[in-house]
Amino acid sequence: MAKIIIAPDSFKHSLDSVSVARAIAQGVRSVLGDADVIELPIADGGEGTVTAMLRAVGGERRRVVVEDPLGRPIDSVWGLLSDGTTAVVELAACSGLQLIAPAERNPLVTSTYGLGQLIAAVLDAGPRRIILGIGGSATVDGGVGMLTALGVGMLDAEGNSVPRGGAGLCQLAAIDLANLDPQIEACDIRVACDVENPLVGACGAARVFGPQKGANPADVEILEAGLLRLGECIEAATGVSVLHAACCGAAGGVSAACRGLLGADLERGSELVLDACGFDDLLAETALVVTGEGKLDSQSLGGKAPCAVAARAREKGVPVIAVAGCLESSPELEACFDRIISLTGDSVSQEEGMQRAHELLHLSGVAAGAWLAARDPGDVA
Repeated sequence: MAKIIIAPDSFKHSLDSVSVARAIAQGVRSVLGDADVIELPIADGGEGTVTAMLRAVGGERRRVVVEDPLGRPIDSVWGLLSDGTTAVVELAACSGLQLIAPAERNPLVTSTYGLGQLIAAVLDAGPRRIILGIGGSATVDGGVGMLTALGVGMLDAEGNSVPRGGAGLCQLAAIDLANLDPQIEACDIRVACDVENPLVGACGAARVFGPQKGANPADVEILEAGLLRLGECIEAATGVSVLHAACCGAAGGVSAACRGLLGADLERGSELVLDACGFDDLLAETALVVTGEGKLDSQSLGGKAPCAVAARAREKGVPVIAVAGCLESSPELEACFDRIISLTGDSVSQEEGMQRAHELLHLSGVAAGAWLAARDPGDVA
């Protein structure tokens, strides 16, 4: 009996990772009825990280009202793992891009203040280990909102608090840590990053991700200048250099703030989640892994979940099929997988693909099962 692992990330704006795994698994089972199909929804620090971690190790959801990226109240969640001392916090649940309408997206004004409120609620509840997933942000504020909610003074030349949002960073003159929540010092924070970009430069947070969050070319220049100022102020306050360090551009610079001012460790989110799920152990005697996400492109190569899954599986000699909502193929991307199945293309538009996502994912599972059967009938006997 073949053992097959279905380990996808979410398909943003369409289906969460649990629903994606279920649809693909149903398709595989329709072809290989006797197969041992393991549904293992994963994440890389973005949307679905809390769910993936709770499914992997057990625990419970906690709810708290915080502010969304535009300052409106929102019912958010965090996860308390079964050890009772580790919390999982997801930026996407309070400061995520999916929380605001396309017409509202403006990183000059969107803020991570709600993320700071969420972290403060976790600290007040008792956990002293925090896994912070920061993918899917609507912001390029360098974590200024988060820091302000945690008591950090982000001050202009007159000693006043800078405005929220990415534009406010250009007014930053000094950082005052005197009133930082004292519980932070006793807390071990691991930041699950979904990209490896630096804070500034051609591959930095403003130039690469600003346009995705609503920034026009002029906005990007303002954001770049603000992030440069933030990096300089962090180094002046703590001696920690964050401007060009790997992963410090994640979530519009939230990772830089966490590393430079909160003493956090920055890690690849996909690797952190896969370790928590015991993925390497599950690979024993596995005939096929199916992974995927909403969009596979060059950015997927920089630590996104499907490529991390593929790297680990292929180290064990296990073939990997990737399922993509849409695909921007490249030789490097194709080399990661044994096959890539795109839900959209010449005959199916992206809009139609999102509307028919469950059906198309089921069909991709059928194709994956048929591929395995044709490749080695002995694997599915």
